[in-house]
Amino acid sequence: VQLQASGGGLVQAGGSPRLSCVASGGTFSKYGMGWFRQAPGKEREFVAGMHWDAYSTYYGDSVKGRFTISRDNAKNTVYLQMNSLKPEDTAVYYCAAHHYGSGSSRPTDYRYWGQGTLVTVSS
Repeated sequence: VQLQASGGGLVQAGGSPRLSCVASGGTFSKYGMGWFRQAPGKEREFVAGMHWDAYSTYYGDSVKGRFTISRDNAKNTVYLQMNSLKPEDTAVYYCAAHHYGSGSSRPTDYRYWGQGTLVTVSS
């Protein structure tokens, strides 16, 4: 499975960009999907996760209420809608696929990872 994330860039604080992650080479509808981020000098942090059936979603405490994960199985794509961005949201954002369908918050549970897309939030 290959994952290609896009949508990052320089955004002003308060902005609302949307990240996309397109999957290829597998059965996307069976995978749980997750978004993680990593800021310079920090550990990888869970942002959002979604079960394969899209009925269960999970969010990291720092983004709860501001970010929304969604998926479009017809397009093999998972999205991360980010609202009310803050400078502390600056990081490389990674999408990941969970081959057992979970939207786990643990990075080690995910087998497949995208290359990451950088989001820089200016104050």
